[in-house]
Amino acid sequence: MRKSSLLVAFLLVLTLSVGAFAAPLMVYSSVDEENARDILAAFTKDTGIPVRFVHLSSGPALARMEAEKDNPRADIWMGAPSENHVTAKQRGLTQPYFSPNAKVLDAKFVDEEGYWTSFYMNPMGVAMNTAWAKKAGVETPESWQDLLKPEFAKEIQMPTPQSSGTGYNLVASLILAWGEEEAFSYLRELDKNIQTYTQSGTAPSQAVAVGEAGIGIQFTPAFLKYMDEGYPLQLIFPKEGVGYEAPAISIIKGAPNLEHAQALVDWLISLEAQNKFGELKTYFFPVHPQAVAGEGLPAFNEIPLLEYDAIWAGDNRKDIVDKWIDEVLRGQ
Repeated sequence: MRKSSLLVAFLLVLTLSVGAFAAPLMVYSSVDEENARDILAAFTKDTGIPVRFVHLSSGPALARMEAEKDNPRADIWMGAPSENHVTAKQRGLTQPYFSPNAKVLDAKFVDEEGYWTSFYMNPMGVAMNTAWAKKAGVETPESWQDLLKPEFAKEIQMPTPQSSGTGYNLVASLILAWGEEEAFSYLRELDKNIQTYTQSGTAPSQAVAVGEAGIGIQFTPAFLKYMDEGYPLQLIFPKEGVGYEAPAISIIKGAPNLEHAQALVDWLISLEAQNKFGELKTYFFPVHPQAVAGEGLPAFNEIPLLEYDAIWAGDNRKDIVDKWIDEVLRGQ
């Protein structure tokens, strides 16, 4: 009888353990779909933890987490510039976790209360389709001011700050560098040359690669990928300086699969995973100080970077986006 009871108890524990392990880690990913798929596949290969993910830009991701606040459906929000994770923290959508692997990271990559951790960084860039430029007879823009020239009328695509963390990062970077009045004056003028504001932060790269637009503005990974594949693109860093993103990962408050969510945070900022970013050709700049950047990335110290305050950007997001909608999009 005792042996039978022990056997039943053992099988019950085994069933529960297998069931818990088999439940996939659910990720809302604001990393582009291809890179998210490759990175998460590498995580599963290294840890044995199964993963499912849904690709969402930062705005829809925040809206989804807000709607599911009382009954979370996902465990992790991965990607989107860190200021978006500041917003998630402020709304009570995430929970703190200090990964032991975060100790080696620069302080700007880790929330002081542990709510988010950045796992890569990328500069903002401008790309021009060189085939279009040759046909149109236009010169390569060297500055943000050059993008206001009439030859670029309705040829520029950039993400909208309404739904895209990339678009918001651009607006916030210019405000931090130039002041609010000058930045919004510039953005109103730039609007005259905008072909479309894309919902996704990576959409302009595809449009400029295939010639649907002459100029694209976004973070550099997708531009570098298309260049590597032979598309006629030239990457430009405006001489006044560019902002940068430090996309983060946060654990959703009430995450059903907390232990595996913590494992993903640990893995993403480990030296092993950071070195895989280059192997996987993500075109991401690693944040681990000992990691090696992938082949084909421009030297980071040669890029004119603007100072960027993610905390300020997160705190002021709503007011800045509302002002952009009123003064730029609606032209009031």
